[in-house]
Amino acid sequence: MIPREVLSFVGAQLGVPADALLTYATRRQTRQQHMDTLREIYGYKTFTGRGARDLREWTFGQAEDARSNEDLAHRFIVRCRETSTILPAVSTIERLCADALVAAERRIETRIAENLTADVRDHLDKLLSEMLAGNISRFIWLRNFEVGNNSAAANRLLDRLEFLRTLNINHSALASIPAHRIARLRRQGERYFTDGLRDITSDRRWAILAVCVVEWEAAIADAIVETHDRIVGKTWREAKRQHDETISGSKATLTDTIRTFTALGASLLEARSDGTPLEMAVASSVAWDRLAQLVATGTQLSNTLADEPLAYVGQGYHRFRRYAPRMLRCLKLEAAPVAGPLVAAALSIGEMKGVASPERRFLRPSSKWNRHLRAQEKGDTRLWEVAVLFHLRDAFRSGDVWLAHSRRYGDLKQVLVPMIAAQENAKLAVPSNPQDWLADRKARLTIALKRLARAARNGTIPHGSIEDGTLRIDRLTADVPDGAEALILDLYRRMPSVRITDMLLEVDAALGFTDAFTHLRTGAPCRDRIGLLNVLLAEGLNLGLRKMAEATNTHDYWQLSRLARWHVESEAMNQALAIVVAAQGKLPMSRVWGMGTSASSDGQFFPTARHGEAMNMVNAKYGSVPGLKAYTHVSDQFAPFACQSIPATVSEAPYILDGLLMNEVGRHVREQYADTAGFTDHLFGASSLLGYNLVGVGSG
Repeated sequence: MIPREVLSFVGAQLGVPADALLTYATRRQTRQQHMDTLREIYGYKTFTGRGARDLREWTFGQAEDARSNEDLAHRFIVRCRETSTILPAVSTIERLCADALVAAERRIETRIAENLTADVRDHLDKLLSEMLAGNISRFIWLRNFEVGNNSAAANRLLDRLEFLRTLNINHSALASIPAHRIARLRRQGERYFTDGLRDITSDRRWAILAVCVVEWEAAIADAIVETHDRIVGKTWREAKRQHDETISGSKATLTDTIRTFTALGASLLEARSDGTPLEMAVASSVAWDRLAQLVATGTQLSNTLADEPLAYVGQGYHRFRRYAPRMLRCLKLEAAPVAGPLVAAALSIGEMKGVASPERRFLRPSSKWNRHLRAQEKGDTRLWEVAVLFHLRDAFRSGDVWLAHSRRYGDLKQVLVPMIAAQENAKLAVPSNPQDWLADRKARLTIALKRLARAARNGTIPHGSIEDGTLRIDRLTADVPDGAEALILDLYRRMPSVRITDMLLEVDAALGFTDAFTHLRTGAPCRDRIGLLNVLLAEGLNLGLRKMAEATNTHDYWQLSRLARWHVESEAMNQALAIVVAAQGKLPMSRVWGMGTSASSDGQFFPTARHGEAMNMVNAKYGSVPGLKAYTHVSDQFAPFACQSIPATVSEAPYILDGLLMNEVGRHVREQYADTAGFTDHLFGASSLLGYNLVGVGSG
């Protein structure tokens, strides 16, 4: 076990040959005696007796906070070092951690079940027995929800939210449960079928159902706000389109009117120079009756051109009225003091009380809404209600208004890291005083600008120059050596043909990336490796499980579906991808491409067949087909180390940090290239705090 080089080095200093240890400890008693002596000298103790019992109790106490068997084993090893305990066998550690995790899971399930009243338990059980139209249970009906873009979708979400509120589950029942445990129970509930939930133990069933109800209540509330956001956006786009069409339709009339007034002006100027009476000039150019008509037309055109899309948003009132009062009654709105008048106005709409003189305190004095609201007839509050709903959307986006129980639209102060925790985090090496940070940034900027000025004077800016105050960058040109194309084709001919399934098996045998796909509940690696690879192949080829089941003779659809439900998650996919990318980075050939310290990211649009798959999002840039964007990060070693599915209509830049912080490969990146869609000062600032240098790539 000791390398021969080390033995030779130590033996040379002691004056003994390296082979002197070959006959050491041939007697078991000698080895045990020497081990006892070493333990006594250094104060170590074995994993037995009271010390083992104390460590076992400590491990069982840590199990609730541990995220995996590996995490708990790491904590156990650190604890053994702190207590000077010799580590037991690996199998002993694994069994101890597994038993502790199972016991922790049962304690959590029992604790949640005990916090539920008998009536609540009955209501939860009825979710599995009550059947609805289409022969689906109430539980499955609650689980099937998505963000919509019309009032009908909003009402479907409100139906589910109102039903969940009738269950009267106190959120404090989950107060003592770690967040990752709640997330795991929810994911399990979203994978069970109704029959499967009926077959498990009562405490576990009630715990899963209670967690799902509480979590779905927050998720559905978020979906309602998002749906309202889309309806507001849809109303604004329709108003803008109508405004543009009105202006476009008035162009011909506007041209004729201007030409007529031009001719009239020319006649008046000519009459003035000739001394002709102006009345005769008007009569000869345009009749007085026609002039009155032209003035009226000009006034109308002036009003039309001065209009803006706000003049047409009131036409969306009936769309809002179908769901908005109900939404405002269901959502538990909270707000910062600055948004207090807005929430008061929203609640009055929810209560459907007639407002004789609606207040406009939620509007800025310079708001364009004021002019349109003053033009409304007395008692007509339709445009006022539309204005409230528009500003409510903006308040949710800014965080001035939030929901009491939410994941996306909650109170932003609840997610801020306490100052003490931030100061104790050694990874965030930034000063706590913002003035110190700004002074350092200004000093760096000054030095960089001076360096740029010297390079500009000397004409040494790499691939660029500053001419007449304009920075000019030389366009990169292809520099492909002669014969490169022929070499590539020759290399492809030399590579043997291989089936993709055989390649997956070979890579997995070398890296073990399938071990990342553990069972959602037990945490055990998937035993059916062939089936798991079939699922991954179906995902990668966008083939679908049903077609993959038809293409393989080893698994049917239900077997693949079961593996996909319980083993394949985004977190496991990212972990497996990180294993493959890290292995690629260790290959000597990867150094030819780069050092793994720079990366680029971009989004690719994928059309989908169903609106639900596309989050009901259509981006006109890609046509009228709904779809999603896959936002992928690729390192300078040509390794795609992160991929996220994002809506087709959002800006891509805010998702840069998500990909960089998703795994260890992204954390090693120091320079990130991306296009400038959606770049903000906040993004640059946050990236700088985390040690990333963002480089925006323009379209030119």
